[in-house]
Amino acid sequence: MEPHNLWKEYLLNKAPAVKEDLIVHYIPLVQKIVKKMVCVLPAYMQQDDLFSYGILGLLEAIDRYNPNLGIPFAGFAVKRIKGAIIDGIRREDWFPVTVRKRAGQVEQAYQKIELQVGRNATDEEIASELGISLEELSKWLKTLQYITILSLDESFSEEQEVCLMDSLFNSESPNPLQITVEKEIKAILAKAIAGLPEKEKVVISLYYFHDLSNKEISQILELSPSRISQLHTKAIFRLRGKLSLYKKNLRKGERSG
Repeated sequence: MEPHNLWKEYLLNKAPAVKEDLIVHYIPLVQKIVKKMVCVLPAYMQQDDLFSYGILGLLEAIDRYNPNLGIPFAGFAVKRIKGAIIDGIRREDWFPVTVRKRAGQVEQAYQKIELQVGRNATDEEIASELGISLEELSKWLKTLQYITILSLDESFSEEQEVCLMDSLFNSESPNPLQITVEKEIKAILAKAIAGLPEKEKVVISLYYFHDLSNKEISQILELSPSRISQLHTKAIFRLRGKLSLYKKNLRKGERSG
């Protein structure tokens, strides 16, 4: 049965058998998302676990989908499938405290240097700010590449449910406050992406907007997958540094208002 007809029947009576057919039909979507994510996660993260988390996200998407919004189900479901996988990773706490701490240090270094110099920070400047060598910085970035996959899917703040990718792709009909916040974040994020070094900008574009894996991007740019991962990681920390600064200014404005 065609997806359109499956949805029509399911929304009519919520029959479990029809729901099962919908799950089977959209399993390849879960597999595609898992395959892309697993490429940039540590080898000890089991693909089967990620797939299980993704299926939970698919079930939630099916239960919450409203076709009257005019959004294709696949576009609606991607966010929830990825969100469920990321939530699963966080619950298992697969990233050591030391990795999270270093991620914070690198983000702050990019934010501080780029605010001071008014341009993209060089590797030499970041290494100097962190008090480490260029070789050590390269090792840090290699370790931190695993945590950057979560970066554009994290909530913008504890008070808001707007995530960074939602600022680029508004998949639901938000309330007026969310619209205002998203417009501001979208403008800042778009400007930040436009200001990235050219190769980093291309990597971000191909990965997030054209749904390509790091391996596929490496073939297009004729660079090694490890180099693509490094470019991806540096781009994410530049973006997070700029957005963190915006969050600080936003909180200051709220306190003074």
